[in-house]
Amino acid sequence: MIDTQEKLSAFLPVVRAAEWLAIDTEADSLHAYPEKVCLIQISTAAGHRLVDPLAAMDINPFLEALAGRELIFHAADYDLRLLKKHHDFTPTEIFDTMLAARLLGERQFGLGALVEKFLGIKLDKGPQKADWAQRPLTQRMEDYARNDTRHLKTLEEKLRGELTAKGRIAWHQEACAQLIAESSVPPVIDPDDVWRIKGSTFLERPALAVLRELWHWREAQAIAASRPPFFVLSHETMVAIAMAVSQQQPFEQLIPARMHPRRRETLQAAIRAAQSVPPEQFPEKIRHFSKRPTEAEFRRFRELEKIRDDNAHQLQLDPTLIAPKSVLGDLARDWDKYAAGLMNWQRELLK
Repeated sequence: MIDTQEKLSAFLPVVRAAEWLAIDTEADSLHAYPEKVCLIQISTAAGHRLVDPLAAMDINPFLEALAGRELIFHAADYDLRLLKKHHDFTPTEIFDTMLAARLLGERQFGLGALVEKFLGIKLDKGPQKADWAQRPLTQRMEDYARNDTRHLKTLEEKLRGELTAKGRIAWHQEACAQLIAESSVPPVIDPDDVWRIKGSTFLERPALAVLRELWHWREAQAIAASRPPFFVLSHETMVAIAMAVSQQQPFEQLIPARMHPRRRETLQAAIRAAQSVPPEQFPEKIRHFSKRPTEAEFRRFRELEKIRDDNAHQLQLDPTLIAPKSVLGDLARDWDKYAAGLMNWQRELLK
């Protein structure tokens, strides 16, 4: 484990000299809130190492050594978003083995399935729900973490060869470039939308006022306790409490019996605060109106769907990789407007 500045400094020449780099991360989203990067796994021809971002050291020199290099990932989306959010790091080029497998038509594209199929190696499923913020890591956790990058280079070579043979390597390069671009953009948070959890669409405005207050209460409690929000109060319970309070029905029995008395008091205070909100400040109900497609649009949708499905069948691809139905609907309404959002290979397969 590289967990001191001295160890990291000694490792940097290995990173800079490496002909290839395979990367993965582990976070603690099941155990803490908000999540953080707890481990960075890196494999090179020189071996498989673990870098500890939680240690008292500056990892920026390590990230700078990765800059400008092609990095091999499996299912890079979450890793890229974590590294951008917490360390402001975005790679310039990646090879994503999951994307490669999907573009080859693989239906099982988890790392274990691919390593077993292409390399004949069966990986230990390992402690997938472990708390990666704990220190020290167990030997089993370290072994599991190293296995996430140990075989990526060999797998990358196999998949790159097949992509090239099938004439799809440019597809993969474009898909990886799009993934980097999308993951580097911070999510836009709408304060009037973030608290509208599953089940909220059935609530009337007074109940929405209670739910909004409950959501902000839960968020503060989760951050203070460094626990995921669902450990504080579930979505279903929040919706049920909001409905009961708005209808002036008893709600105390809906509060989990295990909740600490102090937290229970703050919850009740949040409910009282919601009850004091004047009606003119209640949240509005959001009504989604979907425009019924015209006959011409519906015909065009069916034409695009047939083109997509025929090409997907011929190429043995998941049709949604070419375009999901929602995108086909947009294209049927206005091709010139929405086709610009497609990748080049997707656009070609829909003509």
